[in-house]
Order: sequence, then structure tokens, then C-alpha cells
Amino acid sequence: MYFAALLARTEDGWEASDTELDDVETLSDLTDLAREASVDEDTVLVYIEQEDAWFGVVRVDGEEDPRIYVSDASAAARSSYGEILLTDELLGREPGAEDEIAALEELVDLDGTEDGEPERSAPAAADPDEDGPDPDAVPTGPIGELGVLADLGMSEKELLTLQTDALSEIAEAVGAAEVLESVR
Repeated sequence: MYFAALLARTEDGWEASDTELDDVETLSDLTDLAREASVDEDTVLVYIEQEDAWFGVVRVDGEEDPRIYVSDASAAARSSYGEILLTDELLGREPGAEDEIAALEELVDLDGTEDGEPERSAPAAADPDEDGPDPDAVPTGPIGELGVLADLGMSEKELLTLQTDALSEIAEAVGAAEVLESVR
């Protein structure tokens, strides 16, 4: 089960709304959704959680690039909404590398056989420890910008220690607890 909320800062404090992510397919879509909720290009926090598995915070400040924190990258990678947050940049990968490889594999037969030849059996899997870490592996644990909420009242250490009901603690720290309760 997922829950998503937007917290938009205004001159008078924070405005909260729960939101549906059905039409959100990319980080760009999510950023656009946040900017639509923004008042005078002020800060908007997008909070997404999968019950007891992971949560993510995306901070959008005007036209700046979104800042992202995910509590458990490996858990988020198994989620369609988590995959939106786990960008190549966040994971330290070359942008678009997976798409380029997939496109090449579709164009070229890379199994090493000529047309009409029987397929050879694949070589036995090598010991992963011998080749080093898998560059496509998603790390376990937190990933992203730890200071995403520091200037709003939540330190890096506090963010790292959040577990269940993280949204309530974040809302309390940034001063949006009352308005958040109105949408929960």
C-alpha cells in the first residue's frame, strides 16, 4: 500500500494535500506535479511511502533540479513508484546506459551464434566477488541527499533514523503537522 502527500510552503505556512500518482511515470512528471502545487515557486515536498518498506522525499524549489532522499534504495527498486525516484544520477550510473544497451541488443543478435546454428549453452556464472561489484546493483539502505530537509528543521541524523510513520515526524520537524493531519 502506498501513500503520497504534497506539502507546499506558502507565506502563511504549509498547505498539505494527498495526491494520486497514477499519471506519474517519471521524475519529471513528479516534479511537474510539485511545481503545480507551488505558490510563488516556493518549496514543495513530495512524500511517498510504501507501508513499512521505504519512503522517499523529493524537494522542489522553484525551477531548481529536484533533490531526492530515499530511505531504502533496494526496497524502493522493487516498487514502481520507487523506480521513479531512483534515477541514474542518484544511483551513480551513466544516464541512459541501460536504454542504449537494450536498444543495441534488439538490433544485433548477441548470443554469439550464426542464424540457423543451435544456441550454445551459456557459460557458468562467474563468482561475483571475483569481478567486483555489479555496477547495476542498487545499494541497500538510504540514498540521496541527506541534507534535503536540514534548513527546514530536520537534521541528516534525524532523517537517517526515521522508520515507521516518517511522514508525521517530517511534518512535525518542518512545522506542517496540523495541516498534514487534515489530509490523512
